[in-house]
Amino acid sequence: MLQNIKIIDLAVVESLDLNLDHGMSVLTGETGAGKSILLTAVGLALGDRADSDYIRPDCKRAEINLEFDITDALIAQKWLEENDLDDDQQCLIRRVISHVGPSKSYINNRPVTLQLLQQLSKNLVEIHGQHAHLKLLQPEEQRSLLDAFANTSALANDLASLHQKWHTTNDKINNQRKDQQQFAERTELLQFQLNELQQLDLEHFDYEKINTEHARLANIEQILSTGQEQLHNLFENEQQSAIAIINQSLTKLSPLLNIAPDLEEITTLLTDAQLQVSEASQSLNRFLEAQEIDPQKLINLDEQLDIIHTLCRKHAISPEEIPPKAEQLSTELNTLIENDNQIEHLITTLSDLESQYHPLADRLTEQRQKGATELQAIITSLIKNLGMDHGEFMIKCAPLPANTLTAHGKENITFLVSPNPGLPAKSIAKIASGGELSRISLAIQVATSHDKTIPTMIFDEVDSGIGGSVAEIVGQRLRQLGKKRQVICVTHLPQVAAQSHHHLFVSKEHSIDVTASNITALTTKQRIEEIARMLGGVTITQQTLAHAEEMLQKSSG
Repeated sequence: MLQNIKIIDLAVVESLDLNLDHGMSVLTGETGAGKSILLTAVGLALGDRADSDYIRPDCKRAEINLEFDITDALIAQKWLEENDLDDDQQCLIRRVISHVGPSKSYINNRPVTLQLLQQLSKNLVEIHGQHAHLKLLQPEEQRSLLDAFANTSALANDLASLHQKWHTTNDKINNQRKDQQQFAERTELLQFQLNELQQLDLEHFDYEKINTEHARLANIEQILSTGQEQLHNLFENEQQSAIAIINQSLTKLSPLLNIAPDLEEITTLLTDAQLQVSEASQSLNRFLEAQEIDPQKLINLDEQLDIIHTLCRKHAISPEEIPPKAEQLSTELNTLIENDNQIEHLITTLSDLESQYHPLADRLTEQRQKGATELQAIITSLIKNLGMDHGEFMIKCAPLPANTLTAHGKENITFLVSPNPGLPAKSIAKIASGGELSRISLAIQVATSHDKTIPTMIFDEVDSGIGGSVAEIVGQRLRQLGKKRQVICVTHLPQVAAQSHHHLFVSKEHSIDVTASNITALTTKQRIEEIARMLGGVTITQQTLAHAEEMLQKSSG
């Protein structure tokens, strides 16, 4: 339960330190006194959107601190433990709003993200605003309320998760089928391009070798002619060849070695030259003997180079990049083929998900129908007590077409009401009377609250649009609810205020520059005076005071 709330410089509140108790507490006060500021502060502390407009004028920041006793809040305890934020049975929440930068949130004095704060908050406090009946008109809210009452929320969440997987898988299948034509065209193109490149025998592809061989064959006559000419000059010409000239030099210089020893080095060099020229001549001869004129091979190489250069222009690459390009095309092609093969696997997965979905959805339907029967009887009884003497509340679980898969199950949930005998039941969205809708909304909130584990409920003028004996019954129901849980209610009805276990009064103080609201707990005497004010307005008579005292005595009897 919420034990204490401290507010500093928030809107019209300069400073507030308020202790709260078990049971039902009401907040009352003059119109415009700031009754809803407490609920605004709680909402901000629990994760509502905050901005600097909430900060009291001429102040640097606003701060809200909430202290909870979570002895009986088992889900909140477990959440704190799982997130390493637990501190015995205590839970402190702090929210600081400043002019510069985002707001800051703390749980048990440790900074947390707003998302974490909101996750914890939904297990601590449930707030019913003035316009709760408008939210009630939404189909998803009606379904959620029924699931909460029927204890099928976890089952509904499991079904929604399963449906999400089914939906994702189904989308993948549809997208692949939609792209099949494009896939086929792309696959055909890749295969064609890959075949073009693979005709080059890529495993043994060597562009430099091909180009060199082509150049040799294209110039073979020049090679043979020049080679034969140089072989003649080096060796074959008996008078003028290089080898003949070297031999002549050695023949003339060798006899002089005895009289000119310095010539020995020169003759040695000439001897080496003689050997090298001889070896070069022999190598050149072998080379020339190995050369063949092969016109057909040259034609083949011409064709191969033409294909290579054509493909290079087509793919905007150099010849050396042909093998990597072929590997790239092959990888893309294999990926497309693998993706195409996945559709069969996806279809199998989809079928498996559907086989899981239907039994789960059928179980949800069965439990919802059982819960709907119980809940509609309880709410019918409540709205009769709330002044709709002949009202009948019904919950319609309308089955969807066969084999329809939705995230919320196999039926649409609709809340219906027949306000008077003989009139057909209509969706509560079509009820014209705002007062009737408010009463139905309150009845639903009371009826569904008993099965919830959230320790604190806050009602912000949810009793608007009703009065008289109906208001008294509303107060009785809230008081009854307060016996099991902490109930905080902002109200303008004396009949509701008289039913509370604790009464908080909101007052406004004015100074020259600013206005400030304050909240105080009332004594029994002060309660009588406040209820009398709510009953009688400006002029409070002894009779009004006596009536107020009687209302308090009756509520506590």
